This record gives sequence, structure tokens and C-alpha cells, in this order.
Amino acid sequence: MAEIPSKFDRTIDEAIAHLLAKCADARGCSTDDVRGRVGRALSKYLFVEGTAVEHADVIAFIEWIRVDELCLVLACERSDEKAWTDIVRDFDSTVKSAARKIAANPEDADDLASSIWAELYGLRTDKDGVRKSKLAYYSGRGSLGGWLRAVTAQLAVDRHRKLSKLVQVEEDRDLEVLAEEAGSSGENGIVSHAESSEEMLIQKDSSDAVTAALRAAVDSLDDESRLILKLYYFDDRKLKDIGAAFGYHEATASRRLAKIQGDIRKRVEAALKREHGWTDGDIQRNLADVAAKMGVDLEKMLAGLAIVIMLQVLAL
Repeated sequence: MAEIPSKFDRTIDEAIAHLLAKCADARGCSTDDVRGRVGRALSKYLFVEGTAVEHADVIAFIEWIRVDELCLVLACERSDEKAWTDIVRDFDSTVKSAARKIAANPEDADDLASSIWAELYGLRTDKDGVRKSKLAYYSGRGSLGGWLRAVTAQLAVDRHRKLSKLVQVEEDRDLEVLAEEAGSSGENGIVSHAESSEEMLIQKDSSDAVTAALRAAVDSLDDESRLILKLYYFDDRKLKDIGAAFGYHEATASRRLAKIQGDIRKRVEAALKREHGWTDGDIQRNLADVAAKMGVDLEKMLAGLAIVIMLQVLAL
């Protein structure tokens, strides 16, 4: 994306401030909160190479931003519960309608719609532990409803491509891999692929440390959190069904699952620092190495191994 010349900074800030002044519900968003998203949109769509841009062009571009919907999205990104309630209430029917038009049958449509809310909340995280949500791509340039329909269509296309390549991506298969790895690696539940004796000793010590931290994290979970993990990763229950079991929407189930994943990671990292003196670099390196060898992302690895540990405890 093109860099925006600094001479436009004041124009952009004033235009955003004017936009927010007209907003029916800014949801606590300030000019600074909106600035980053609007700036990226300007860089991508207005300040393209070879195009002469005037201040009036910037003002006109920003005036077309759908600020109420953008503020709703930004509030959701900072985990504002009211914003999530509002976005589900206002757009759940839009998502389900789009899914029904694309999916082959009602069951697939429900599954697709449920997956959309999970993608919007962000069940995965980046290397810094920040949730990766598709909401980050909404710029406010078009209607949120239209954007959600496009996201639904894109997710359907992505699924079709994966299936056509015979890539198995179901969660139960990921857990099966984890269980197989755990069963073949002895009591620790984390497989080691080291080639030398020294490497094997180092990896065994690391595996012991991670497993102990995971056990402590599992022990600290409340009963509902443990059940949600088991239902999602072991019983292959859909978020919609989990939400129904506890009396809330599938989007809330997505947020609940993401919070459990994040809590497990935080507790594991805290235990490794406290009990073993690991640095942030040690933690990232060792956990990422284990996850890479299992072929899953870090949050899924921790949650999956937590389930393995839970099942081992129940079997005793």
C-alpha cells in the first residue's frame, strides 16, 4: 500500500472528527481509534501510485465511510460485549441467508454460518497472542451486511478448495493426530523427534515442563470451560450446538472458546516462567516447535493436549 504524505494528516484527522460527530453511536471510538482503519483504506484505494490526490479527494473519501458500522466493528474487536450482542442481533439473519444461498443443504448452511462468527471473533492468534479476526479487514467503505455476505462466500470457496485438494481440516482429525502423538511418546503426551541423545534430553525436559504447566492450567479451569473444550475438540460438536447447550448464541460460544484458549496459553506461559525461569523467547520457541511438529497452530495444540490430559486423568 502507498504511504500517505504527512501534509494530509490534519485533513484526515479533521474529516474523521467530523465523521464521528455525525455518528449515531460511536461506541466509545475516538479519532485515533478510527484513524488506523481509515488510513489503510486511503492507502489502498485512494493514494495509488501515479494518482494525483487533493485534500478535497481525501475529505470526500472519508465522508463515504459508514462510520456507525465501522465503530460497531471496532468495538467488537476490543471485545465490547454489547457490540457483539448488537452485531449478532442485526446481522445474524444476513449471514444465515447468505449461507443458505451457497450451501448444498441446511446442515451445511448452519455449519457455514456458525464458522463465519468464529472467523469474525477470531479463534486463532498470531505469534504475539493477538486474535486474528476477519473483522480487521472491514474498512467501512461499503455496507457491513454486504461485506459479511462476501466473507461468507469467500469462506465457502476456501472450503471447497480445501476439499477439492483432499485436505482434511476437521477438528476431530487434528485431535486424533494429537492423541496419536501423545500415545506414542510415553507419559508426557508430547512427542520428541530429536536425533541426538543430547537433543532428546533437552526436548524431554521441555516436554515435561510444558506438560506440567498444562496439567496445572487444566486443573485451574472451571467445569464449564472443561466441558466446552471437550465438546468442541473431542466430541466434534459445532459452536451452534455448544451455545444451545449453555443457552447462548454460537457467536458467544466462539468468544467463550477463544477466551478459554487464551487463558490456557497465559497460564502455561506464566507457569513456565515461574517454575522454570523460561523467557518469552524460550516459551515461544519451544511451544512453536512442538506445534509445528504436530502440524497445528499453537492454540489448537494447547487446547488439544489439554483434552488429552483431561482424558488421561479421567481414565485413572
